[in-house]
Amino acid sequence: MQDTYTTGAEIKAAPRRLPPEVNILFVLVGIALVFEILGWIFQGQSFLMSIDRLKIMILQVSVIGIISVGVTQVIIAGGIDLSSGSVVGAVAMFAMSFAQVSTYARAVYPDLTDLPAIVPIALGLMAGALVGLINGALIAYAKIPPFIATLGTMVTARGFAKWYTKGQPISFPTDDFAFIGKGMMPVAIFLAVAAIFHVAMKYTRYGKFTYAIGANQQAARVSGINVEHHLIKVYVVAATLAALAGMVVAARGQTAQAGMGLAYELDAIAMAVIGGVSLTGGRGSILGTMIGMVIFGVIISGFTFLRLDAYYQEMIKGVIIVAAVVADVYRQKKRTKKS
Repeated sequence: MQDTYTTGAEIKAAPRRLPPEVNILFVLVGIALVFEILGWIFQGQSFLMSIDRLKIMILQVSVIGIISVGVTQVIIAGGIDLSSGSVVGAVAMFAMSFAQVSTYARAVYPDLTDLPAIVPIALGLMAGALVGLINGALIAYAKIPPFIATLGTMVTARGFAKWYTKGQPISFPTDDFAFIGKGMMPVAIFLAVAAIFHVAMKYTRYGKFTYAIGANQQAARVSGINVEHHLIKVYVVAATLAALAGMVVAARGQTAQAGMGLAYELDAIAMAVIGGVSLTGGRGSILGTMIGMVIFGVIISGFTFLRLDAYYQEMIKGVIIVAAVVADVYRQKKRTKKS
C-alpha cells in the first residue's frame, strides 16, 4: 500500500488566497480615489488631502463603529440585533440623568457634589447589559427569532427613552462625564473596543464558540458548546457596546434626547456587511468591519463633499446596503458550488 503525502512542490503550487480584508481594503482605496477624482472635477479641490475633513469623517462614524463591533459578533453568531439604535437613545437619557449638573439641587443643598463620572457610566453599561440579557434570553431559551425579539426590544427601549423624561431632553452633564465625548476621545474609545474584540474573536474561546455557533449551531451543540449560554453572552456584549455608544454621543453633544440613535442599527449592520461579515453567520471579522466602517464614512463624507442632497444620500445608502447583501449571497453561492 502506497503512502500518500503532500510534496513540497505541491505545496508551492497551491494557490495562496488573500485574506478577505485585503479585498475590502482594495475597495476602500478604489472608492477614495473615485471621490478624489470627482472632487477635482466638480469642486476643484482635493477630497483626501483635507485633514479636517478626514477628522470629521472619522468622528462621525466612530460612535456607530462602536455599535458595529457588537453587531458584528451577533451576525457572526447567526443572529441580528435591531435594538442597538434604541438602546443608544434610552441609555443616553438614563445615564445623563445621573451625570447632570443640577443647579436647583445645589440651591437647596449647597454642599451637594456631582456624582463621579464612573457612576453614570457604570449604570449606563449595566442598563445596556440588561437589554442584552433580555434579547439573549428571548432568543436562546424562548426560541423567538432574533429579528422579532430585537424588534420588540427596539420599540420598548425607544418608548422608555420617551417616557423617562416625558420627552424632554437632558443637558448640562458634568465635565468629567463630558470628557468621554471631547475631541478625538470617541475615536480612541472605538479603537480600544475594536482592538479588544479583535483579539477576543481571533484568539479566545469566546470567538471560536461564536464562529462555531454561526457556522452550524447543531454541530456546535454536539461538540459540547453551551449554545444558549453563549448566545446570551454575545447579545449582552452587543447591547453593552450600544449603551457605551449612547453615552459617548450624549457626552459629545452634551445633551441626551429620546430620538438619539435613530437608524444607527441599520448603519452598524451595513458597516459589518460591507466589511465582509456574512449575514448567514460563521464568517467575518472585526478588522473587516473596521474597514467597512471607513468605507461607509468615506461614502457619506464624499457625498457631502460633492454637495449631494441629503435625501439622495439616503437613497444611495440604501442601494449600497442592498448591493453588499447581494454580494454576500453571490459569495455564498460561489462557495457552495466549490464545495
